Amino acid sequence: MYKIYKFSFFILILALSYSCSEETIDDTGFGTVTGRVVEAVTFEPIENARVSSNPNTSAVFTDEDGYFTIENVPTGDYAFEARKDGFIVKFEAGTVLKELETELVFELEPIEEINQSPTVPELLTPLDNAEDLSLSVNLTWQSTDAEDDELTYKISLRNDITDEITIYEDITTTSYTLTSLNYSTKYFWQVSVSDGINPEVNSLTQSFRTLEFPNARYLFTRKIGDNNVIFTADDAGNELQITSDATNSFRPRKNIPANKIAFLRTTGGQAHIYTMNPDGSDVFKVTAGIPAAGFNLDYYNFSWKNNGSQLIYSNFDKLYKINADGSGLELIFQTPNGKFISECDWSVDSSIIALKVNNLNGYETEVYVINSTGTVIENVISGTMGAIGGLHLSVTNSKLIFTRDITGFESFDYRQLDTRIFQYDFITDLITEINVQKPAGFIDTDVRYSPTEAELIFMSTANDGISQKNILKYTIGVTGSRMEIFENAIMPDWK
Repeated sequence: MYKIYKFSFFILILALSYSCSEETIDDTGFGTVTGRVVEAVTFEPIENARVSSNPNTSAVFTDEDGYFTIENVPTGDYAFEARKDGFIVKFEAGTVLKELETELVFELEPIEEINQSPTVPELLTPLDNAEDLSLSVNLTWQSTDAEDDELTYKISLRNDITDEITIYEDITTTSYTLTSLNYSTKYFWQVSVSDGINPEVNSLTQSFRTLEFPNARYLFTRKIGDNNVIFTADDAGNELQITSDATNSFRPRKNIPANKIAFLRTTGGQAHIYTMNPDGSDVFKVTAGIPAAGFNLDYYNFSWKNNGSQLIYSNFDKLYKINADGSGLELIFQTPNGKFISECDWSVDSSIIALKVNNLNGYETEVYVINSTGTVIENVISGTMGAIGGLHLSVTNSKLIFTRDITGFESFDYRQLDTRIFQYDFITDLITEINVQKPAGFIDTDVRYSPTEAELIFMSTANDGISQKNILKYTIGVTGSRMEIFENAIMPDWK
């Protein structure tokens, strides 16, 4: 038995390369092509085999010893073909040079001695486009072989969210059970079969989708390779990656009425706001002409309108409002002193917006509140040195949570030394620290109220600027309730 690879693959490649592409023949000179056609196994000469070229010059037939000569062939690149009834057509590439002889040898394989490939695998279960499957899926298929050769199978499985491809090899049965699949994920699968003689035969590709992720109330960002990637998670700590690590996606913000997640993604050196479904599907680019921009995107924040119809975001010193479908872009505020707007938070009733503004290095920070017409109605912080961030209004607009480095330290890399959580009371105009039992040498940033406002969620890390960052939560006023909930994670959201 002989591998069909010898004739099928090269027939296809050479035919495409020489028959389907334009060849330029240098007709400034001529050369000669000689050679022999023999039987592939015994090497016995094949008489009266037809030998021709593409581009076409002339056709000749071999003599009783299998030899042939083609004279006066214009110089250039050719695909030469040898054929005879009862044998598989064979192609050989050759370059004809001026006044030189090009020699070729064709080894033809008898048709009756070719082993047949297995049939194309037919994928049986699950049905194509099946949905709501469990995290354990049994794949079945069928394929046959005319010579009853022993068959082995290979499964290629692609995760539609991460684009990760997993290969399962050396399978000897026509079924295989996949385990530990991800929730809310579409998978594409293909089966390849091999008889150990011929090239693999691939099935069509089919897909299925697993169950929706249950009660995913948390969102966060994690660095994978060179990119930020967004994850969702539940109260039990189960995690699901919902953006591909091939893109740089970060700062997720969920809106319950719209059932959408807004997030930032960098493309072409700019950051834009996108939205997607909670499972990562149906990605839509909201902003276009004016990107999201501030002094540092790691400390940048935008905000939903509570009903999910609009978003607000900044481009340096300007604050814009835009509809969630990308229409209706409107300038609603500009800082009077040219400082950059790095963070904004839109109140639940849409009546006020909290803003953090700073200079191009992130310092000289001011925190104030504007109304729906863009008028400043409350000054929270100004004239304070050091890093400030993490604005989040309470549901009643009575309080504002944020973080501040109490050391007042300022550096070119925006390093923070002792960043703590504070709360501003709009009724008393007082700022008080919320003691979340932060260890010495650590900083707490990116603080958010929990949905009940009885807890806080925030990012914590050592103040050396290089240690791992983790997401913690704390029950306000409860000693000993500080606990880590997600490792190697930043930019939390909790709905």
